[in-house]
Amino acid sequence: MDIQLDYAPGGYFSISENGFVQSANRTFLDMLGLNDPEALIGQHIESAMSPTNKMFFHTYFYPYIQLYGRVDEMYFSFRTPDKQNVPVLLNGVRQERGGEIAIDCVALLMRKRLEYEKDTLRTKRKLEELYQATRELNGQLESLHVEYEKKQRALIEVNQKLETLALTDALTGLSNRRAFQERLHAEFASLRAGGAVCSLLLVDIDHFKKINDTYGHPAGDLVLADLARLLRETAEEGDLPARFGGEEFVLLLPGSGREESIRKAESVRTAIEVRDWGPYRVTVSVGAATADTDSTESSLLYAADLALYASKSGGRNRTTHADD
Repeated sequence: MDIQLDYAPGGYFSISENGFVQSANRTFLDMLGLNDPEALIGQHIESAMSPTNKMFFHTYFYPYIQLYGRVDEMYFSFRTPDKQNVPVLLNGVRQERGGEIAIDCVALLMRKRLEYEKDTLRTKRKLEELYQATRELNGQLESLHVEYEKKQRALIEVNQKLETLALTDALTGLSNRRAFQERLHAEFASLRAGGAVCSLLLVDIDHFKKINDTYGHPAGDLVLADLARLLRETAEEGDLPARFGGEEFVLLLPGSGREESIRKAESVRTAIEVRDWGPYRVTVSVGAATADTDSTESSLLYAADLALYASKSGGRNRTTHADD
């Protein structure tokens, strides 16, 4: 056999029509682990096959090559004397030489390709596992994100409620003293910037201690709550009614001058006086003050407080403006 063919990178062997090996190159012998060519030459090719592969050879290879004259890339497996499988891609062609039929075959070793395929399958499985894990993690992340947004909204709502509670009087539901002072501060900032006008009413329940002493503190609390409701209902747009402390209430009147503040004070005082309070008689004294260019937050409150004192000293159930 030509030396180039003998050591070709593919195994070559030729068998008779009955399957006996007529020749084989060194490469094929090495595939089968055979040092002596005589161990194969003259032997039936099936001597290098397992029983399963013999059946496969009879069922597919022989009929196919008899019918079509050739076999291309048939996956097959030979067996070494120590019973190790040798996976190959088998190509064969049936042809006549010297009046006899011969089947020439080439076997390409498949071990590396099989390892590559196994590696590819392992890699594919790992990728599928990673993809599945990624999908699960993405699902968990999406669920966590939804939960985070839900809790974030809940936290915002809680903070809003806390902010509302921090600025609201619990008994009356009106703005508390802190909320009033924040609004007063903002109004004075506007006054200094634009020269607008602002007034203030201090409203104090007349003889409130007598109501508590006569009917008890729960009755006093009802009066405070009802009066707060009335202040809220009678307040005009932009005005801020608030509980200043105890039985004392305050109305901040942005945009109202002296005459407007007196009108609003009398409207509130009259509404309280004519309301049906059941067994109680409730009236209020009102002190009004209007800011001027020299006023401060403290001076405006002080002026309204002096006016309130004048209303109480003058007989109660009346309105006094600080200018008077």
